[in-house]
Amino acid sequence: MSEALVEVGIGLAALALVGYLAVRVSLSVIPAYIVAGIVVGPNEPTSLFGVSLTLVPETEFIDVLAELGVVLLLFFLGLEFSVDQLLADRRRILSAGTVDLVVNFGAGIAIGLLFGLGATETLFVAGVVYISSSAIVTKSLIEQGWIANAESEPILGTLVYEDLFIAVYLALLAALVSGSEDLAAVAGDVGVAFAFLGVLALGAWGGTAVLDRVFAVDSDELFLLSVLATTTLVAGAALTLGLSEAVAAFFVGAGFSQTDHVDRIEHLIAPVRDLFAAFFFFGIGLTIDVTVLSSVAVLLGAAVVVTTVTKLVSGTVSGRVYDLSPLRSVRTGLGLVPRGEFSLVIAALALGAPGPVATLIPPFAVGYVLAMSVVGTVLIQHADRVTDALVPLVSRAY
Repeated sequence: MSEALVEVGIGLAALALVGYLAVRVSLSVIPAYIVAGIVVGPNEPTSLFGVSLTLVPETEFIDVLAELGVVLLLFFLGLEFSVDQLLADRRRILSAGTVDLVVNFGAGIAIGLLFGLGATETLFVAGVVYISSSAIVTKSLIEQGWIANAESEPILGTLVYEDLFIAVYLALLAALVSGSEDLAAVAGDVGVAFAFLGVLALGAWGGTAVLDRVFAVDSDELFLLSVLATTTLVAGAALTLGLSEAVAAFFVGAGFSQTDHVDRIEHLIAPVRDLFAAFFFFGIGLTIDVTVLSSVAVLLGAAVVVTTVTKLVSGTVSGRVYDLSPLRSVRTGLGLVPRGEFSLVIAALALGAPGPVATLIPPFAVGYVLAMSVVGTVLIQHADRVTDALVPLVSRAY
């Protein structure tokens, strides 16, 4: 127990230090937190000038803290929207999400074919490069103050679409890796998961009055515990059923968005969200061994360049679907560039696969997440410069 406490203390100290440095030089804290995890984590480099850098192992406890970070980030994103708004936007969500899927999943398939990868490896690569990071995107929107802007709507719609698609994709991928041919069982599992999500969405849509009454407690402590317990339990149940905990947490937040508790939640829980979110990015760094990246350097470089462009293109088209201006459409594309947690889930799944999948996909995925988290957050942070260059080109296309 004492070791775990020391490790968490070291993690907090590392996060505080790099966060302070990032703020001092006007950089986003997200890549800084990831780098902190790389430096003090269990992977190479493990020493510097003879001094051990292996200070924090990748443990289940830190994984749980990181999971809570994802859950709370998406819960807060849900607070900005309502189920009524999502239903009203369903056609635009479907259109924008389909464009995003075709362009970016298609780009992953094209990259796999270009590099002569087998069908299974290509399917893994396509999943890794397709899905944006809900956690990193949400944190970036909050940092830059875009959360209340018009571009947040197509960004949100695309994230919801991606998370729903990835639930089916991961189920099929797991069956492929295990060699299972029981597609009926896979379909049944997916059906149960989506039924749960439907009940959750229905509750978020019609449960405002109930939430107002149940959470109307005078004690800030009990209020905090009650909201965190509800969000965590629902997210955990979704994860158990094979759904994204992020989507579940989003719908819980959407349920609270129409209540009288929103201001109280933002005041009491935002600091808790930021603490756990920092551990999420730190946890990504703990998984990354930079020494293995050389084995996939060419594939990785090609994927970073191609899929940065494809996300910009698909996101800009999505902005057009939502009738946004060229400026806000380009911002939509920028906001979707970061990749993160789901790419690492796919990498973990690849470890159990036979043949070249297990040796190729994990180093590719962790290198890709590292690169795209940095590229994506930097692009969002310097969006004004990027839009100055790209908006004239997009305006002509409009």
